[in-house]
Amino acid sequence: MFKPILTTAFAAVLFACAITPAAHADGASKHVANAPAFELPPLPKAAHVSQSTVVDGHTLKYTASVGWLPVRDDKGKLIAQVVYTAYTVPGKNRPVTFAFNGGPGASSVFLNFGAIGPKIVSFGVNGDSPSAPARLHDNPSTWLPFTDLVFIDPVGTGYSRSLVDDKQSTKDFYSTDADIHYLSQIVYDWLVRNGRMESPKYITGESYGGFRGPRITYYLQTRLGVAMNGMVLLSPYLDPLAWSDDLVSPMAWMTTLPSIVAAHLEREGKLSAANMAPIIAYTRGTYAETLMKGRSDPAAYAAMIKKVTELTGLDPTFVKNSGGRLETQAYLREVYRSEGKLGSRYDSNFTAWDPFPYAPHQQSGDPILNGIIAPTTTAMVNFVTQTVGWKDDAQYQTLNYKVNNLWHNDDDAEQGSVKQLREAVANDPDFRVLIAHGWDDLSCPFMVSVLAVDQMPAMGDPTRVQVKEYPGGHMFYARASSDALFVKDVRALFDKR
Repeated sequence: MFKPILTTAFAAVLFACAITPAAHADGASKHVANAPAFELPPLPKAAHVSQSTVVDGHTLKYTASVGWLPVRDDKGKLIAQVVYTAYTVPGKNRPVTFAFNGGPGASSVFLNFGAIGPKIVSFGVNGDSPSAPARLHDNPSTWLPFTDLVFIDPVGTGYSRSLVDDKQSTKDFYSTDADIHYLSQIVYDWLVRNGRMESPKYITGESYGGFRGPRITYYLQTRLGVAMNGMVLLSPYLDPLAWSDDLVSPMAWMTTLPSIVAAHLEREGKLSAANMAPIIAYTRGTYAETLMKGRSDPAAYAAMIKKVTELTGLDPTFVKNSGGRLETQAYLREVYRSEGKLGSRYDSNFTAWDPFPYAPHQQSGDPILNGIIAPTTTAMVNFVTQTVGWKDDAQYQTLNYKVNNLWHNDDDAEQGSVKQLREAVANDPDFRVLIAHGWDDLSCPFMVSVLAVDQMPAMGDPTRVQVKEYPGGHMFYARASSDALFVKDVRALFDKR
């Protein structure tokens, strides 16, 4: 959910977590011997409740569970507890999907109560009020009819917690490699503990969870001996280098221009895949070529400025002064300046009042982030503690900015996860991937994934990795119509098994 922080590589040698499966995961008294220097109340044992939801006119009964799994260091000491929320339906050989959100520092509540879980709460749509009642209702687009669901909250998010200090936590959990290693082990441990090693297995991740997805899949394949059947990435943070503005490469501007144009088309009621096709072609062709020419071709430059102005509907002077290179935050203020509002980088057609309209730069937080924490937190706390009955007094960390600030990048972080995506697909001829984006997303633009996938070798069947776009932004699933289209595409991926 946060704007990804992986923009600069830090020189460091990080501790690679050596994590072993542990018994008594939900036995609250079993970790006393490994208690940290600071005492924490024990986490409750796993709790379960029977529920039902209505999908396509049919009632689906399931069990909702909240529990935790241990993380241990290479000496067997308990160093963290990872809390999960699982939804399971009786049935033989049902698939199971493990879900991760992003940040780093975001819990999994957004996918759970916004997109794929059996219950949802309204958030992320223009006009939503954070103070409105956070009531859960049936999700018509839940994935539960065709897969069980396990939502994992990384250490420092949700109720998951580290049992070591901040310095050691940064080493053990808050870095790109350590994050992948212990979360992969959590997937392994859940499968073993629940007797599901033979089930069809899938990974889904949103935003930085999309950075995690290919890396966890590859690590499970090649280190832990667990092969995923497929992966669904929502608004993934796949290739940080695509956003890098090195003053020469046109990539940063190529990735954002189509999303800016998509937002303009949507405001005019003209957004469609057919209308976006020539925009994408122009971006990959004439636009990129003109940016690369720079001042050497004044006529081409003038034509580009005129074209970008026409496509975006922006003020010609703003476009000219930007050199046709539309920086995201500048654009989000400019496009709504006359209304005294700001657009969100997560969906540029989601707006809020600008409390500091005369400041030289945006002084307030993102309109979407500011509005989603209250409803999701309230809904999750009530669900876990009241509905399921897993009672813990700790604060539920929907978005943990401290984790985000402590995050440490390993040497290959700026390379993204395209390498692991390629290798995971190459390793398994039956492995399939769906990459889903909202047209209007400027935090993780769809064009990054389009360019990355188009550069991949076909590896037998080019349809094994597909990119799909839907109306909306980073959380396109907040729009019911887009979510309905999305779940059809997801169902098709599962049906290929």
